[in-house]
Amino acid sequence: MTTQGTGRLAGKVAIITGGGSGFGLAISEVYAREGAKLLIGDLNTSGAANLASKYPSTIILQTMDVAKRPDWDAAVAHVIKAFGTLDIIVNNAGTSYKNKPSLQVTEEEYARCFDVNVLSIFHSVAAVFPIFVEKKKGVMVNVSSCGATRPRQGLVWYNASKGAVSNATQGLALEFGPHQIRVNSICPLLCGTGLFESFAGVPDTPENRKKFLGNVPLGRLTETVDVANAALFLASDEASFITGVNLEVDGGRTI
Repeated sequence: MTTQGTGRLAGKVAIITGGGSGFGLAISEVYAREGAKLLIGDLNTSGAANLASKYPSTIILQTMDVAKRPDWDAAVAHVIKAFGTLDIIVNNAGTSYKNKPSLQVTEEEYARCFDVNVLSIFHSVAAVFPIFVEKKKGVMVNVSSCGATRPRQGLVWYNASKGAVSNATQGLALEFGPHQIRVNSICPLLCGTGLFESFAGVPDTPENRKKFLGNVPLGRLTETVDVANAALFLASDEASFITGVNLEVDGGRTI
């Protein structure tokens, strides 16, 4: 285990949303291992409790609805009080609905996609970027999707929300680059057995999985560590000249 004060993110402070499970938990674990101090925000923080217990002086947890501005203000105030600064924001929290014909998608499902996936980033900019502008330095990493550039039927409005994430990533990078604020996104392929049917729209059988993976040159689904390692690189000083990039972590699916 990397000790505090060493590592690729030593001395950095980050907020990671949706850090209680999946990609967010993996990102949180890698960031903590690489020396960062963290606030993990999630509607349910219990999934991150075990990780926080391993880093009691460097990880704090906060119940957080990313679609609500007061929760962002509270998270920023909490992390500043605990650690004195803020260097990195990872907008990982996201949601979707089960793959189905677009005429069956409800207005509530549509609104929730855009509230959690896009409005959250709007709020994060309003809450965090004034700090970054004052410091003349900061990093934002957004988790988008390979569906942002290669949409498929059945998840039209989810893919549209992620298209907005990728577009906003580039617009923010352009606008805030003069303040030395870097903004990038990661565009993963779907991950995990439990999500296959929801995203692919077919049962998770060996035959259907084989057919799906036939369009993935590297022949597998995304692992959480794949996204975590990309998020580590983009937040580190190694990526100091990289901004406005939508990095596809998809095994070649979008080629």
